[in-house]
Amino acid sequence: MTWYAVEGTDGSGKSTVADIVRRELESKGRKVLMITHPNCDNRWGRLASKYLHGKDNKASKLLATVFYILDVLKSLRYKRKHGKEYDDVIFVRYSMAAAYLPKPLINVGYKVIEFILPVPEVKIFVDIRPEVAYERIMSRGEEIEIFENLESLQKIRDKMLMISYNWNVIDNSSTPEETERAVLWVLSETRKTD
Repeated sequence: MTWYAVEGTDGSGKSTVADIVRRELESKGRKVLMITHPNCDNRWGRLASKYLHGKDNKASKLLATVFYILDVLKSLRYKRKHGKEYDDVIFVRYSMAAAYLPKPLINVGYKVIEFILPVPEVKIFVDIRPEVAYERIMSRGEEIEIFENLESLQKIRDKMLMISYNWNVIDNSSTPEETERAVLWVLSETRKTD
């Protein structure tokens, strides 16, 4: 089993990239489990989502973070218990949540996460200019989350770039075709090392 993590800011195209990965793997006859966080199939994910859509204050941010962590831990438990039923597992959002910590704690927090929690074999960071992400978020017509504003998108992106040193970085600011080519290239390079 190969475990993939797809990370990026809100509006970066994480789900789109994860779908490309899933389709490519399934086209090779592989059975794929994809879990997106927050995962609204469980109460922790629903609570994380609730606070992400709540008031933009410290309490909502703290509660969203706590429930996000519990949601991810539940997904890890599910993966450990049922992972053998799949050829590949994809997590959309995982360890780069460390970027939501205060700037002085990001590197330490990320290293602690990667020390304590299992580390995916293939890590894909979907990078995008904050202005493009914001435009995409606004065009969705969905309820806005507390981190989905231009200032937060810029800060989170900068922090995620600080910890993306061991990730495959894909620029998703251009055309869908270019993004797909970049994802397929990452997958082909990954297979070479298997």
